[in-house]
Formats: sequence, structure tokens, C-alpha cells
Amino acid sequence: MAVWIQAQQLQGDALHQMQSLYGQHFPIEVRHYLSHWIESQLWDSIDLENPQEEFKAKRLLDSLIQELQKKAEHQVGEDGFLLKIKLGHYASQLKITYDRCPLELVRCIKHILYTEQRLVREATNSISPVGGMMDSMSQKYQQINQAFEELRAMTQDTDNDLRKLQHNQEYFIIQYQESLRIQAQLTSLANLPPAERQLREPSLQNKRATVEAWLTREANTLQKYRLDLAEKHQKTLQMLRKQQTIILDDELIQWKRRQQLAGNGGPPEGGLDILQSWCEKLAEMIWQNRQQIRRAEHLRQQLPIPGPIEELLTDLNSTITDIISALVTSTFIIEKQPPQVLKTQTKFAATVRLLVGGRLNVHMNPPQVKATIIIGTPCILNNNCVMEYHQTTGTLSAHFRNMSLKRIKRSDRRGAESVTEEKFTILFESQFSVGGNELVFQVKTLSLPVVVIVHGSQDNNATATVLWDNAFAEPGRVPFLVPDKVLWPQLCEAINMKYKAEVQSNRGLSEENLVFLAQKAFTSSSINPEDYRNMTISWSQFNRESLPGRNFTFWQWFDGVMELTKKHLKPHWNDGAILGFVNKQQAQDMLMSKPNGTFLLRFSDSEIGGITIAWLFSSLLSPRMVWNLMPYTSKDFSIRSLADRISDLNHLLFLYPDRPKDEVFSKYYTPPLSKPVDGYVKPQIKQVVPDVSTPFMDQASPAMAVGLAHSMYTDPTLDPEGEFDLDDTMDVARHVEELLRRPMENQWSGQQS
Repeated sequence: MAVWIQAQQLQGDALHQMQSLYGQHFPIEVRHYLSHWIESQLWDSIDLENPQEEFKAKRLLDSLIQELQKKAEHQVGEDGFLLKIKLGHYASQLKITYDRCPLELVRCIKHILYTEQRLVREATNSISPVGGMMDSMSQKYQQINQAFEELRAMTQDTDNDLRKLQHNQEYFIIQYQESLRIQAQLTSLANLPPAERQLREPSLQNKRATVEAWLTREANTLQKYRLDLAEKHQKTLQMLRKQQTIILDDELIQWKRRQQLAGNGGPPEGGLDILQSWCEKLAEMIWQNRQQIRRAEHLRQQLPIPGPIEELLTDLNSTITDIISALVTSTFIIEKQPPQVLKTQTKFAATVRLLVGGRLNVHMNPPQVKATIIIGTPCILNNNCVMEYHQTTGTLSAHFRNMSLKRIKRSDRRGAESVTEEKFTILFESQFSVGGNELVFQVKTLSLPVVVIVHGSQDNNATATVLWDNAFAEPGRVPFLVPDKVLWPQLCEAINMKYKAEVQSNRGLSEENLVFLAQKAFTSSSINPEDYRNMTISWSQFNRESLPGRNFTFWQWFDGVMELTKKHLKPHWNDGAILGFVNKQQAQDMLMSKPNGTFLLRFSDSEIGGITIAWLFSSLLSPRMVWNLMPYTSKDFSIRSLADRISDLNHLLFLYPDRPKDEVFSKYYTPPLSKPVDGYVKPQIKQVVPDVSTPFMDQASPAMAVGLAHSMYTDPTLDPEGEFDLDDTMDVARHVEELLRRPMENQWSGQQS
């Protein structure tokens, strides 16, 4: 539910607090009529302390005024006339108020939204994020921003205390100089006549005693001020460390995890703008506190007073240096990962970014970043790049555009490990200083694991290694260890994510599909999903050991299905026309109770990247039986599409369970050929299947019938399961047409359409 809808339900003091947020600076009517627009903007992405963000704020101000003007123009009727005038007036008023300081508008609206959310949350005792708001306005993000406001207030407080301490210390030094002057005067009295000395000495003695008493008291006061300030700095640093932990160890690590899962087809990891704004705020506050601690140390050196303050300041300086070091080294990240399957002699790109580079003025002396491959011979070409500062976005990054892996020296492999199971990583490193060489940082970051291949045929096995690593890598692992076994539901989640991404479909793998895959992976006949919930699957079962009776692994079969669907079957999968994950016996059981000519599409069990048509045929002279065409592959569909092949076969009438085939596939049929051009008629390839309704075939078993059909072809058409293949070339088409014109026509009626 939108914040404004909930805010209108506030009562009593909460309602009064909400109403007090509005006035001439921002009328409540604007909030009311533009509530949806206001709550959908990314106000938190704008750093109020960064003048370079002003252009973003100006865009929001202009958009707000345009929205108000549009709302005013749509008002009709008598009441609408008055509202039209009022909204137009507000648009002009806001432009006058904020045109020269658009960041103040952002500050105002952020304050309004945060306060409304707090009042609503307190009233409803709810901790859930408010619906209708963007992620940046979620409860967690709000807490982070509120913590920054507290840190800002604490930093301002210690800055005020430091100024007060400095003022008091300067006055103390003046009084100390006064005491020295009085002492000098007392010393000079020895040169005066006794009478005059006796006359002046008491007054000077009293004055000296008064000043020294004041200095003693003030020294204690200064010491207390110093200790109090150090204690406040300790609390600030504790909160800074806590805030930094939330941002770096929670939010940034989650972003990196999303980036890793995006490599498996997960949703995009999202932009870094909000994270960068947080990191920059941290950098700013850490640096401000560091400068305050250094000023406090300078004051101590200027006026040493015995006590524990020296040790405290040393500890504070060490702590603040550790905090800023952790921030800088952790925010040197890979924004765009290199390809995780990396082919030698092929160009690739990557981008690294320093999230605090702009705020710490690192760009004033742009550092160079170097890329090297770890666990292998460093042989990357074009592996040096200078970081560039982008003024409009405030980002400091290095774009490696033309890197290339010249060669790779592999390590000794263990046991059954293949070259496509060996994982490498690319190390990006740089060095730079901040604060006028006050601090020098050496930063490093590792890419996600990459598998190096030398030939495209290795791609599918390399992809399996990457998918397993991305899906099951544990936080803080030793690079690049992953579990050898995982629960079956975990693998289901990973391959479903990959499937939807590769096929570019919202239709993922259903529970029935996953049961079929479990049966294949575990050589099981159970159709109960619960039987697989607690089962584990090993890496060897996934992509090292061949499936029983096959010469390919589980992954190789599944990857073939994805490739075929992605390249040739995507619209049919999205339409739900392909059941796909059904074995031969299941297809027969499903079709036997259906009308003659009912068919379904299933992925082949025997061939990688194959799909077959199973259909029910019956006649007066033959029993009901299910026939299977030999699987089609990408090669077949590059000649003639699936929809056209289905159109060619008059045996096929209804797509399972009962949809007329033209209703499903006609929109994908190739349009009829055009008229002859220059006297030439373009030949047409069509699929032909020998008729299964002839008398002698009715008396034959399915295998016999297919065998008789085979006798008409010069090319082999049988697979081990008794399915027949149709090489859809022009020669075969013409050959079939010739055969169908022969006298056997009364026995074989080749169907063409």
C-alpha cells in the first residue's frame, strides 16, 4: 500500500506531525495529487552533499513541475477550474523556490517521506517495507539512511566540541603566557629598591596565584574536554564500523552474490549507484573524523598535559585508518565480469570500479589497473588500463575492452578431472594514494572463476563447471572450492534459472519436468516429487559419468535441450505446445486414450539436442498404437521449421490433449511460395512419412511396419528405438515424390501438403 494512503489514516498526534511537514515550502496538495509519482522516484540515489548531483535534482524538479502542470490541465468543471488555478500556482511557486537550489527540494521530500514512513510504521507497528515504493525506500534502506543522519549529527557534534576545545586551549595558552609575564615581572622586582619592591610585589603575587589557580583548573577542564571528545570519537567510530559492516558485508556482498547468480541466468545484479552513494558517505564521514582526530592530536602536541589522552588518540588514529583501509580495499570491485568460459585467442572485456574514488579524489592522479591470470602463466594481452573519472556519473572505473588470452599453462589434473573442470581467475590490482600521499593503498580483486577452453566443443562442459560453481559457492570459501554433492532441489533451482535465461522465457521447468529430470539423473521410476526432496546429486552424476546406456552425461543432455529450444523452439515452448520432458512410455500412456491423430512433442532420450513427435494412429484394420518419428535436431530445423513439418504431416490432427494443430501452429507456418519469376518455379521441400494405414502394414508390428517403410529409402532411417528419420533434403523429397507415383500407389499413399 502506498505511503500516502496509509498516512491519510493517521490520527491524533501522528496526524498533526504529518500535517506539520507541509507548508509553503511544499504544499500538502502537491503531495496528495502527485503521491504515486513522488513515491516512485529514486530520491535516495541523490547525494545531498555532492554538488555534482545537482543536475539530477534539477531533472526531478523539472519533472515534478511538469507533472503538476499536466495534472492541472486535466481538471474540468467548476471545482476543477479552481483546482487548476491552484495547482498551476504551486508549480510556479516550487520553480521559484527551488530552481536555484534543487538539492533542497530533494532534501525536503526525503524528509517528508521518511517521517511519513516512521509515523505509519509506529501507528501500525509494522516493520515491512511499504508497498509501492522502490527498493531504495525499503525498511532496510531507510535504516541505513537514518544511521547516516545520526553519524552526520555525531560528526558535527564532535566538530563543534573540537572547535570549543581549540578555543579554550588558545585562551589557556594566552593565560599561560600571562602567567609567564607576571613571573617575569616578579623576577624583575629584585632590581628595584626594597620599598618599591614591597609596594608592587603583593599585587603581583596575588595576580600570579589567581592565574595559576585558573590554569590548574583549566588544565583539568581541558583534559576532561579531550577525554570526552575521544570518548565521543570512539562511539562515532563504533557506529561507523557497524554501518560499514552493513554496507560492505551485507549489501555489497549480496550485490556480488547476485552478480554471480546472474552468470547462471539469474536476475541482473542491479546498479551500483545507491551502493556508491553509501560508500561515498562513509568515506566522507570517515575522512572527516580522521581529520578531527588528527586536529585533536595536534592540539595535544601543542599543549601537552599528562594523562591517558596520548594513548587514546593513538588508538583512535589506528582504528580510523583500519576503517578507511577496509572501505577502500573492499570497494575496488569488478563491475562487469570477464566471460566465465574464456576461449584463447578471443577478445574479451571487463570493467573494474572504485566506489569511493570520486569522493577521495583518487581521480586527480588516475591510477593504472593491471589484469593477470592466477593459477596459470600470465599471458593476457592488453592487460593494463588507466582508471577514468566520469564527471556526469561520478564514477571512477577502468574499462578493459580488448583483452585476449594468448595461451594457458594448465596445472596437473587429479583423477578423472578434465580440462573443462579446471578453474582459473583473473586478478585486477592497482595502487594509489589519498590525502596528499597521507595514505597509500594497494588494492586487489579477483574475478569469478573462469574456465579456459581452446575449442567450441568444450563449451558445454565448461559451462557446467561454471554453473555448479556459481550456484553452490559458499561465502568466504577458499578459491574455488565447491561442494561435491548438493541436494536435488538446489540443483533444480540452478538449472531452472539457467533454462529460463537461455530460452528467454518466463515458462520455467514445472514440477513434472523436474520429476522427469530426477528420474533421468537417478535412474529412478518414482513419479513422487517428495521422493527426491532429500536426495543428493554429485558433480560426477551431473557431468562426469555418462547416463546408463548412453555416451553422454546428464548435463550434456540437458544442455542440448536448452540449445535446441533456444535456437529453434522458443515460441512453441512459450506457447506451451512442447511437453518436452516426457519419456517414450509416458508418451504412449498419455496418447492411448486420445482420439486418432493426437500427438505430442517430447525431447529425445537417445540423442543430444533432439525432439521427436509421438502420435496415435488407429484404423479399422489395425490396433491403436503410438508411433514415434526419429528425433529432429538443429540441423533438421535449419532446413525446415518444426511448425512447417507438423503442417506437412496429415497424420497429425490434435496437439495433446485436444487442440487442433492449426490452431496452435498456423501462425508459424511459412507463407505459400510466390508465383514463378522469370519462368522459374522455386522447388519446395516438404516432409513425407510413409502411410501407416495400408493393409499389409496393418498386419505388421510397429517395428515391421517401420522396417517396410525403410525399404523405400536408400539412407538409414532407424534408430535403436525403432524411430524413423527423415533427411529433409531436396534429393530425398524428390525421391519420395517419384516413389509415390509408382504403381505401389494403391498400397502407399504418401501424404503431402
